[in-house]
Amino acid sequence: MSSTHATLARRLSEMFTELPQVEAIALAGSRSNQVADPASDIDLYVYTRSDIPLAARQSIVDRAGGATKADLGLTHWGPGDEWFDAASGIEVDIIYFDAAWMENQIHRVMREHQASLGYTTCFCHTVKQSQIFSDARGWLAGLQSLCRQEYPEALRRNIIAFNHPILRRVIPSFANQLEKAVRRGDLISINHRLAGLLASYFDVIFALNRQLHPGEKRLLELALARCEKLPRNMAADLVSLLRLSATGEPLLLNQLTEFLNRLDQLLEQEGFDPQTSRPRVL
Repeated sequence: MSSTHATLARRLSEMFTELPQVEAIALAGSRSNQVADPASDIDLYVYTRSDIPLAARQSIVDRAGGATKADLGLTHWGPGDEWFDAASGIEVDIIYFDAAWMENQIHRVMREHQASLGYTTCFCHTVKQSQIFSDARGWLAGLQSLCRQEYPEALRRNIIAFNHPILRRVIPSFANQLEKAVRRGDLISINHRLAGLLASYFDVIFALNRQLHPGEKRLLELALARCEKLPRNMAADLVSLLRLSATGEPLLLNQLTEFLNRLDQLLEQEGFDPQTSRPRVL
């Protein structure tokens, strides 16, 4: 992270720390795990015990030097504020998380081993990789320690058991929905269903490799870098699949079948039964 980004992030953290509603603050996103590019912004996660008044948030923007453009009080993906710093032009993204809610999400995954439909361990990855700026009671450090433990085998199995069948084995599977969408020539539906399929597909890939899911960005790049066990020809097959989805050609279904066959082959090699999505009983 550049010195300008670091200075601004630290300064904002210090101002948020003054607020009584704040439990902890951490730098997250690409700038916390060394994968930032020139387009990357500052992602500051503010964990709270109660809502911070909008006036207090506006005051922080003003005290930090103001903004050329600001959108405060956003709620589209949860509460947040975004603005462009007036002095540097840096984009700032403040995301507010209820501390109790986040604690429940981490415990649900890391202790109770509950799977979700795609992106199961994303919050765990975020907490694990975050750079803690403020954490007076050690609450966030405790969650981070939990996320840095050895990947639970029960979680690994549950993610695969939950996400693998929805790819094509059950009646409402993504593959079956894609087939209907292709036959209808419904490009929007093809896009939606393929996005859902890939969410579950990558949840299986990262779980199989005992890797926390890194989130929606750079998925292919990070899977290739972090996962030793991958389906044969995965990258090329995925690129072909995405290109075919843009036109909705029937060949898309053939490519999808091959793409999923190779995942099943990998699961079988790793001791899972593709027909049950669970480890084979020896």
